[in-house]
Amino acid sequence: MTTTLRIPKTELTGVQGSLLKMAIRKKIGHVPDNVAVMWNHPAVFKDLMRAGARTEKWDRLDANLASFAVMAAASEIGCGACLDLNYFMAHNRGLAVEKAREVPRWRVSTAFTPLERRVMEYAEAVCQTPPTVSDEMSAALLEDLGADGLIELTAKIGFMNLAARSNIALGITSEHFADACGLEPLATRSAPAMP
Repeated sequence: MTTTLRIPKTELTGVQGSLLKMAIRKKIGHVPDNVAVMWNHPAVFKDLMRAGARTEKWDRLDANLASFAVMAAASEIGCGACLDLNYFMAHNRGLAVEKAREVPRWRVSTAFTPLERRVMEYAEAVCQTPPTVSDEMSAALLEDLGADGLIELTAKIGFMNLAARSNIALGITSEHFADACGLEPLATRSAPAMP
């Protein structure tokens, strides 16, 4: 199934638009479609970017765990753009890309520790409608991460839900950032385990 943008891209104009283009090109090489789509409403775009940037400054959760969690959320929701961008970002941040590429098939991959698996299971549970987070799941992560870590994990997954669902609703797809920097392709998502 090919998805097309559901809102036309717009030119990033004016001083703010020009500065934004320069900053994005410096960081990731080109201006992604989602930026050009969201620039139809610059105030919404800027507020979402501020919120996203703030989530990157939180520091109670291990960076690899955070990366795996948001990628598991993106995979569960089905946002190829989010998966691709977060894989690319894991690479640029020096995180465990050999594990990051396996996130879409984490249930069958042997790459992950028990804690990493609990984090990704939690991410998937948060993404369900309605969420399927259990008391046991939360209790185990509370013991693993502490209250502050579990809150941060939940908030990062929640923000990924916003981004992923918005991208899908607007028809925004992967722009192959990972391909551009020579990363191995992401693993293909495995079927969920039967209960």
